[in-house]
Amino acid sequence: MVSLFADDSEQIDRRTSRSIRDAVGERLQSLRPEARLPTHLEQLLNELKQRERDSH
Repeated sequence: MVSLFADDSEQIDRRTSRSIRDAVGERLQSLRPEARLPTHLEQLLNELKQRERDSH
């Protein structure tokens, strides 16, 4: 099995990881409301919403 990281020098710290996640989140929030998600992604999001409702 191939490792995702060739060596430790390719890993990023938590602060950098958080910055990347925040930037991606901001870009995703700026999607136009009329933009449609791919069907598979929409199904996964619906499943996640259902699981959240079931857990409460």
